[in-house]
Amino acid sequence: MADQRPTLEDVAVRAGVGRGTASRVVNGSARVSERARAAVLRAVRDLGYVPNEAARTLAGGRSGTLAVVLAEEPDRRFEQPYLGQLLDGITAAADVAGMAVALHCTRSLGDRAALAHRLREPRTDGVLLLSALPREPLAGLLERAGVPTVSAGRHKGVEPGGAGDAGYVDADNRGGSRRAVEYLVGRGRRRIAAIAGPQERSVGADRLAGYRRALRGRPELVAFGDFSEAGGMLAMRSLLERRADLDAVFAASDVMAAGALRELERQGRRVPDDVAVVGFEDTVLRRPTLPMLTTVHQPTEGMGRAMVESVLASSGAAAGARAPIVCDTGLVRRRTA
Repeated sequence: MADQRPTLEDVAVRAGVGRGTASRVVNGSARVSERARAAVLRAVRDLGYVPNEAARTLAGGRSGTLAVVLAEEPDRRFEQPYLGQLLDGITAAADVAGMAVALHCTRSLGDRAALAHRLREPRTDGVLLLSALPREPLAGLLERAGVPTVSAGRHKGVEPGGAGDAGYVDADNRGGSRRAVEYLVGRGRRRIAAIAGPQERSVGADRLAGYRRALRGRPELVAFGDFSEAGGMLAMRSLLERRADLDAVFAASDVMAAGALRELERQGRRVPDDVAVVGFEDTVLRRPTLPMLTTVHQPTEGMGRAMVESVLASSGAAAGARAPIVCDTGLVRRRTA
């Protein structure tokens, strides 16, 4: 009896798109419109289409497995909502592409060196490196071993838009923070402070650089946090001790902004009347802020999907030959500024 399983051509016809578009959606590519993506995914669901993984593996030399490596301090794993959203995008794109995802958590540089050795085995098609620690060796080790690797964020020491040891997907951190602070200046705020992230990470350094650029020579007031809510509270307390009449704060993450809001409430400061607050990332916080947080939106789930697309498209390509992906950011105006 002939095989009656639906084909990719059936999916394309049902969705009203070309076969190439259907193939890009099924393989996790971001280079399709949202309308086409939705139509293809609906056709896949309606028809019960299942990619022929055996044929795909033979044709592409792939095993069907992506490794996601979370390199973060043990007591900080999954504290950041950003990581959860990034993983949502990764797993959604991997699922559409018919790829399995294996999560690896590492504690030390030694752990990562041992993991690099294991990931060189043929059963890993590519590695997605999340939350890389400073002086992270894993990306370079894997790329030199021929394992396609994509990092979430640019490694420190690589200029924005420049190539590094591995491909990377990042947000426009400098541009986003600059626009946030320029917005505060445009709203008449004159004593604008910043709660910056760790400077050994490019994300922390870039968001602080954007703040400084927007000030255009005005006096700066900076305290440093660790991207945690407690760190945001402590930094806000320090800023108020140093400049009690500050009238705005840019926090380099929504989590630190939430901590700043708690400290401002504790000290009886009205938001935004006395102090305006802007965050960065536009994440879904465990405890929604009151008032609702004005923040810089970055397309975190889309960044996760782009990581999968990049690593699947990079077989046989050197890291330096792959253009980095830098996603646009935009200000979301709510109630805190």
